[in-house]
Amino acid sequence: MRGVVFLHAFPYNPRMWEEEMGYFRGRLPVLAPHYLGLSLSQAADKVLGEMDEAGLEEAVFVGLSMGGYLIFELWRRAPERFLGLVLADTRAGADTEEGRKNRYALRERVLAEGVGFLPEALLPNHLGKTTQEEKPEVVARAKALILEASPEAVAGSLLALAERPDSTPLLPGMRRPALVLVGEEDTLTPPEEAKRMAKALPDARLLILPEAGHLANLENPKAFRTALLGFLAEVL
Repeated sequence: MRGVVFLHAFPYNPRMWEEEMGYFRGRLPVLAPHYLGLSLSQAADKVLGEMDEAGLEEAVFVGLSMGGYLIFELWRRAPERFLGLVLADTRAGADTEEGRKNRYALRERVLAEGVGFLPEALLPNHLGKTTQEEKPEVVARAKALILEASPEAVAGSLLALAERPDSTPLLPGMRRPALVLVGEEDTLTPPEEAKRMAKALPDARLLILPEAGHLANLENPKAFRTALLGFLAEVL
């Protein structure tokens, strides 16, 4: 059986894919595993286990931000499960030394204070300028999703993100159809980063989504879904 596996961003959960799951359910098999708090290796185990339980032999993997990092881990483990991949608002490279230090510091603060401060700390970078100024309902939804996370899960994922390997060397060997999506206003993994990634992949197409930052599927859902549907029509 073939289907689609949606991989969520940090520090969110599968509910960030509610619209996509609702659209595809009944049309084709879909999964959206929850792995906040796990190492990337543990998360890959969980995803592959849930695919096995569902009878999903092959899939198009759709990963946004941390979900993209998990795609690289899944490719290391089980490239035969890939029909294609969608890398949205993510990067192949590891964190810089400064980036790692910032994640460790944020981890300590979350464990000491909880997650109440996280929306204020993260959303200015997670959401594009257009969303912040014109889409209060999207801001409120992203905030609510962040506040659903436990401090322990956030801390676990921060460690996983800080210590992830550089996946850039994998890109030339990822010989599957690939779609690289990025919000035009994404400052965390900007369009230039997406262009480099798309260029290194053997069979990739790149789309820059307008009026969207780092959470492109929430900020411009119509553009995100249109791009995804077109890609799935080619691959599935």
